[in-house]
Amino acid sequence: MIRARFVFAAAFAVASLTAGAVLAQAVQAPDLKPILAGKKFTPPVRGEAKVDFAPGGQKREGTVVITKYQVKNTMQAPIARLKIAETWYDKGGTVVSAGEGVVEGMLQPGAVATLEVRTPIDPKMTASKLQFTHANGAVAPNRVAKLDSGDAKSTPAKKK
Repeated sequence: MIRARFVFAAAFAVASLTAGAVLAQAVQAPDLKPILAGKKFTPPVRGEAKVDFAPGGQKREGTVVITKYQVKNTMQAPIARLKIAETWYDKGGTVVSAGEGVVEGMLQPGAVATLEVRTPIDPKMTASKLQFTHANGAVAPNRVAKLDSGDAKSTPAKKK
């Protein structure tokens, strides 16, 4: 009885080792090619980014104030996920409402995007303040009267 158990255990061990060696030899890693091979890639801005912006007007739609802004990337690198947050205050300086607009993805150098900020209306709203940010830091905005897109393509922005 002990001999039968020993023979079975030895046969099982040999079969396991042989199968493992055969499987290890049969599996070969696929030939992987880099996604960006031969392509020029500029990493996005880290830290403070610089943009020009121009207000595009304000309108009321139902119970929401819609404010449009055009922004232009003035940096040599793309800006990831540019965001404008608009905070509204009453006469006493208390926050009464807020909204935000975001450019999904990258805003390429020289590209112009239009952001639409939707803010719920509060009858006490008297003044607003803008805050610009991006995925990798702060933004130094420069207000201009009108933006010229130049040779760059205009980029649509996502509404929030």
